[in-house]
Amino acid sequence: MRFFSSLLILGAIAYVAGFFVFLSDVTGKPPAPTRADAIVVLTGGEMRLDAATTLLEEGFGKRLLISGVDPATTKADLKQVSHGGAHFDCCTDLGFIAADTHGNAQETAQWAKTHGYRSLILVTSNYHMPRSLAELSAAMPQVRLEPYPVVPEDVDFTHWWRNPRTLRLLHSEYAKYVASLVMTRFIDPLEDNREALV
Repeated sequence: MRFFSSLLILGAIAYVAGFFVFLSDVTGKPPAPTRADAIVVLTGGEMRLDAATTLLEEGFGKRLLISGVDPATTKADLKQVSHGGAHFDCCTDLGFIAADTHGNAQETAQWAKTHGYRSLILVTSNYHMPRSLAELSAAMPQVRLEPYPVVPEDVDFTHWWRNPRTLRLLHSEYAKYVASLVMTRFIDPLEDNREALV
């Protein structure tokens, strides 16, 4: 009984410590953009689209995938929302299959494989970046991912501990991130091994 109690305490300490590491990653200074073969943006806000479109127009990638697009949305709609320029018409692909982050990873992996891309700039919100990197890295380990986190203006990251909405958002995303790590590092490899044995 004491052994299991100790495990629970250690697990709780590790979870809390991991949360602060997660916070450090999320609230840190965004890195400068680095050139890559192409760019992928995960839908979820105009700021993400604006950032990805700007990177495309400035030549940081040859092509842009917008993953997780609503089937009712057109390319013209997204161009207007993202203030896309000349490169948007010729060099943007829409992905309609993904319904969640895991789906984004599968959709992006197929797109990268089709085009032969070996490096991608990943654009999503800062709080969503750790989980997105975990999922996309697992789906295409051979592709180098360059994170380009976007900081939402409507989320108070400066005083997150005093803002219940921000705290809920960060903890929810951290819990999902931990679940993604468990799935991609332990559960999925086990399933692959089982399939290989069949």
